Amino acid sequence: MASGSGDPVYYVISDLHIGGDEQLEEVEFLDELYEFLERLEATDENAELIINGDAFGLWEFTTVEGIEKFDVLEATYPQLFEQLRATGENVPITLLPGNHDHELAAYDEYVERLAAYNVTLVQDQSITRSVGEQAIHFEHGHQQDPNNRIDDWGNPHSTPLGYFYNTLVTSRAGQLSDRGRYNWLKDVQAVTPTERMPVWLLSKYFYREMNPLLRYSLVPFLLLFNISAIIAVLAGLDLAGIWSMPVDRTEAFLGQFGTAGTVAWFFLALNATVAGLLLLVGIPLHFIRRDIRKTVDRFGVFETEMTVDPETPYEEAAADVFAEQPETTIFCYGHTHRPTIKEIDGGILVNSGTWLKRLHRKDGIIGILPPVFHPSYQLAAVRIAPESSGVAVEFEEITKPSPAPEELTRTERFFTVGREPRPELPDRYVVDEETAETSQKVAP
Repeated sequence: MASGSGDPVYYVISDLHIGGDEQLEEVEFLDELYEFLERLEATDENAELIINGDAFGLWEFTTVEGIEKFDVLEATYPQLFEQLRATGENVPITLLPGNHDHELAAYDEYVERLAAYNVTLVQDQSITRSVGEQAIHFEHGHQQDPNNRIDDWGNPHSTPLGYFYNTLVTSRAGQLSDRGRYNWLKDVQAVTPTERMPVWLLSKYFYREMNPLLRYSLVPFLLLFNISAIIAVLAGLDLAGIWSMPVDRTEAFLGQFGTAGTVAWFFLALNATVAGLLLLVGIPLHFIRRDIRKTVDRFGVFETEMTVDPETPYEEAAADVFAEQPETTIFCYGHTHRPTIKEIDGGILVNSGTWLKRLHRKDGIIGILPPVFHPSYQLAAVRIAPESSGVAVEFEEITKPSPAPEELTRTERFFTVGREPRPELPDRYVVDEETAETSQKVAP
């Protein structure tokens, strides 16, 4: 039990995704997690640590079944479990299942095994905690996501669409990742939304796996595509006898530089030819693609997409909770990996983010080069505590150096120089007593 006294304080983390096949065993934030747990081990606050789902990547284990997955976790991360035991002697640790570790809700033996490390596994979909005169609703959030909702809670054979994506794609990536020129494929679990996965694969192939000679020979063509497309259009006008002035002046200008000018003219002509061919093929394909999409939409074939609105379902779920439980003013969830504090009627939405790497897409400013997916970390714990004016919610940032210098190629770093992402955690927010009282008055 907690050694501290006074009002309860809650620390919330989620979406650690620890474990999985082969390369997915590598957890890059373990040192930071140990430091965080050691701090709670020594705190004198009346604190509770809530791990709000997806602590473990049980879906990503494909060679063992059921409780055997816990045996692998114990063998792979002995220091982590010993640290949980030590921290749990000072502050209560409560664990909720997510979608990736839904099996925690399916086997009662997990309760006993985790209790040995002072972790209380709650096999329900949600829990509530009081803080001051208010209350907090905790759930992982996947039940609001149709692709990952567990319709038969506690059934180990309940397999939503997300289950197949992770067992067939993510776990396979973990098995193959070390075959690349760089161990990058395992980061597929950090690609969100999932519809970006094909573009991410193209990007990593181009910048990481493509033969360097081929890549560097393609870069000038791709960089100058926009200019070459304009030149191709002007060349077409010249051939058609409509407007020859731009081509004549360019040829005359480059002719002043002798051999160098001739080489430059040849290079521009080659670029323009390639761009022209791409335009001739690409324009009709663009209109065909648009027509196919309209037809598909008209028939409603893909009314349910892999990518789910990351905000609206949670706003609606929180509104329902606030209406049914007027004392509840905070809806805390994870799942979407996006650290958030958002005010809605009756209270606030709090997303605790993820400890996985985050990938930020940076499209090229010119040309048609593949986008760069810039990596970063946003490690944080949400701290929820009462104060004189209400309940304070804040993100405590846990610093971890950017992995970009080691993981991005020189080409990727060059094309994103000055455009590196600087993700920021939400500002501190206080749910005042007036908000809580108003919520209770309007409740039916």
